[in-house]
Amino acid sequence: MEAVEGIRIVKMEGSHIKEVARLERECFSTPWSFDALVSELSNPLAVFRVAEIGGRVAGYVGMQHIVDEGYICNIAVFPQFRRLGVATRLMETLDEYAKENDMASISLEVRESNVSAQQFYDKFDFEVVGHRKNFYSNPTEDALIMTKTYGGIFS
Repeated sequence: MEAVEGIRIVKMEGSHIKEVARLERECFSTPWSFDALVSELSNPLAVFRVAEIGGRVAGYVGMQHIVDEGYICNIAVFPQFRRLGVATRLMETLDEYAKENDMASISLEVRESNVSAQQFYDKFDFEVVGHRKNFYSNPTEDALIMTKTYGGIFS
């Protein structure tokens, strides 16, 4: 499939929550609840963005911004919108946000078996910096900690 030009990235709002919660249930074995997503709307540390195509939620990314570090909670794209550039646009949006806000780094965890996600993060200069034993459940699996650094002494 070809990348879609009409991908619009917007700040997550209340009107997106129902579809983002559905996406969570579809993509993750331990999804965020509707209420947990609603609580992020009033969290001053939350940086949640939604990708829309034709007015429909195609995907989303959530990050916590604490001092000069970011922690990506989740990134997900509905199956019918995968391989269209949605996840790439979402990650580019976080990258732009990090640079605009003078962040030192962004980190995330990824399942050790999820090689395609690891390769995706590699494209954005994330590197494996650690390991978390039995981090995931359903099924139990280790996580790799991946980090991208900006400026400073580590980049």
